[in-house]
Amino acid sequence: MTPHLVVIAVFDGVELLDVAGPLQVFSAADRLVGKGVPGYETLVAGPRPGLVRCAGGTSIAADVSWAELPREIGTLIVPGGLVIGETGAKALQAESLVEWLATPTGRGASRIASVCGGAHMLAAAGLLDGRRATTHWATAGQLAADHPEVTVEPDAIFVRDEHIWTSAGVSTGIDLALALVADDHNAELARRVARWLVMYMRRPGGQSQFSELLEHSSATDAGIARLQEWIRGHLAEDLSNETLARRTSLSVRHFSRLFRRQVGVTPAHYVESARVDAAARQLIHTGNGLRTIAHSVGLGSVETLHRVFKQRFGVTPAAYRERFTTRRA
Repeated sequence: MTPHLVVIAVFDGVELLDVAGPLQVFSAADRLVGKGVPGYETLVAGPRPGLVRCAGGTSIAADVSWAELPREIGTLIVPGGLVIGETGAKALQAESLVEWLATPTGRGASRIASVCGGAHMLAAAGLLDGRRATTHWATAGQLAADHPEVTVEPDAIFVRDEHIWTSAGVSTGIDLALALVADDHNAELARRVARWLVMYMRRPGGQSQFSELLEHSSATDAGIARLQEWIRGHLAEDLSNETLARRTSLSVRHFSRLFRRQVGVTPAHYVESARVDAAARQLIHTGNGLRTIAHSVGLGSVETLHRVFKQRFGVTPAAYRERFTTRRA
């Protein structure tokens, strides 16, 4: 009847919801699990006992320091912190936490999980070497660049690789914790907790539906960079490889190789992404019908618009519009 010990490691600059979301799930599960079944005990651990400053200025109290933790940890959760600047977001790295994660106590938890940018600290401690992982959509590129030994899945809400779990940005720590409850007990208890928290048991679609649009690199080659800009202004036109190659005065084969080397994706992939992004902007900011949108961005039909939206975002155009529209056109 010993409860499962869940430890959440906090540090100055941690995102509050990364911590509070999983805590709420395990607290609810402990109350709903029923008599005669071991529930959960939660501890918040920091570099020292006492208040830790969260991102945005709120403080949270650490029950114990990392050094005081028992060696038998059921689940260790490492939340993240994001530093947001003019060029985008970067994952905060608490070096003292990374050092502790490399100790026998840190590495020895039965199950290790991260929320949001916490994956960057797991990677820095060597815990994600040779594994699949995810993180916040805004820092997935940083994780892949800094740790090429990690296979980053940028659209996943959470990823399980043996006893290591990683989740996407901020609120997905709740999705992760529900999955951990289901893994410990059963899906029915996780569903009861989700109903108690008035949320989805599993949210529809991946996290790419929330990300900023068209994040492919801008080419350093002046001709390809100009072509990227031209494509975005002529989406309804013929944008086949042959047409684009003629605009750059290159053979189709040479153009395709140069474009992929410069931008990181094939011309066809870039064109489709640009069209989907333009459609997404119209869905949010205009009242245009799906047929009008599909034709105006070069996708041709409502059926094609549905297909590419489901492939990229995991939701239909109508669901996307309902979720993200902030005003009526």
